[in-house]
Amino acid sequence: MNKKPLIAIAVVAVLVAAGGWWYAQRGAAPSDQLVLYGNVDLRQVSLAFNANERVAELAVREGDRVRAGQVLGRLDTRSLVLRAAQSQARIGVQEQALLRLKTGSRPEEVAQANAQVTAAQADADLAQQQLARLQAIGQSTGGRAVSQQDLDSAQARRKVALAQLDNARKAQQLVVTGPRKEDIGQAQAQLESARADLALMNHQLAEAELKSPIDAVVRARLLEPGDMASPQRPAFTLAITDPKWVRAYVAESDLGRVRAGQEARVTTDSQPGEAIAGKVGYISSVAEFTPKTVQTEELRSSLVYEIRVMVDDTQDRLRLGMPATVRLQLAPNGKQ
Repeated sequence: MNKKPLIAIAVVAVLVAAGGWWYAQRGAAPSDQLVLYGNVDLRQVSLAFNANERVAELAVREGDRVRAGQVLGRLDTRSLVLRAAQSQARIGVQEQALLRLKTGSRPEEVAQANAQVTAAQADADLAQQQLARLQAIGQSTGGRAVSQQDLDSAQARRKVALAQLDNARKAQQLVVTGPRKEDIGQAQAQLESARADLALMNHQLAEAELKSPIDAVVRARLLEPGDMASPQRPAFTLAITDPKWVRAYVAESDLGRVRAGQEARVTTDSQPGEAIAGKVGYISSVAEFTPKTVQTEELRSSLVYEIRVMVDDTQDRLRLGMPATVRLQLAPNGKQ
């Protein structure tokens, strides 16, 4: 009986068994690793202009990298510039008014007040002399040469002259004393109000420029030049590429094998042979049902705990939402 066919069959069977064992071993994770599946996640920022005005310019597009403080867009500021010029002019007016009050009366004004007092004094003296002359004539003639009406008129002129003299003296006193403290305080307050208006205009002019608050990548450009901007309408959505993490989920049975700071290796389907280093940065303290994005049959209906593996993606290979495989390096015998 020919034994060669039987020997060949046995050899093939052994090779098939060895191949199956090798394939099963290659697909299985080593005992010192925990394999998890998740998705890449990162933070996003929605940027909006802090004013209701027409968009004049947008400087970046989707995919552009921006730095912190970089100007991303500008609003139409023509009306703001004109209002700022008005505020500046009002400041000049108020400064001169305050300076005039603080300086007080000029020497010429004091001299003018003194001259007015002198003139009023002369009028009062003249009125007094005329009245005295009429009274003397009336007494010497028994009242026949001067009528009572002339005496009354002279007395009235004397009273008017004395009143004008008193008014001139008080005006002189005001000129010498200078403005009241209340007037100076009012002028100072009006000046401060004008300066505050200008500061507000300058602040609004500064806010007409939309600047990036952080280093990021433009994910979406939501407005175009000519659109009406408002604080409720975002102009850009920025993706913050640092920090970046993979959101994965651990079954309760494996939770004891995971700790914060644990080394991890992250791979993606697009680059399975190029692992990215990472560390466990967050472990949830609350259990939850497995999200639909986790497609392993064992975990679909289980209670799991969320973990975040912070990655050092210096080459920016990971994208938001990208599926990723996380391999956690375990200590020997599962001890951490």
